Amino acid sequence: MNTKNKIVCEEGFRKEKAKGRKLRQSQWWKEKISKGFCHYCGGKFIPPNLTMDHIVPIARGGKSNKGNVVPSCKKCNTTKKYYTSAEIILREKMGTDIKF
Repeated sequence: MNTKNKIVCEEGFRKEKAKGRKLRQSQWWKEKISKGFCHYCGGKFIPPNLTMDHIVPIARGGKSNKGNVVPSCKKCNTTKKYYTSAEIILREKMGTDIKF
């Protein structure tokens, strides 16, 4: 990757992170976390213990919009890392981490 493309990627990443911070302040997001459920494990948590997870991670081209973010407990968010949901299923079936 050349320097120009790297700068464009970093700028896009920063923009999406900023959009995510703004979305986190929205009434829509506050209502989502007030229900208290983790999207992945279905566990019930108090709102401060839920994080915003991008279904398609920003690092993989995902956007910070209502269709791509879900409440997640910290354990699930940490376990998911930068994988997509399909890759999580594949990783569980294989019983090992996936290398790309």
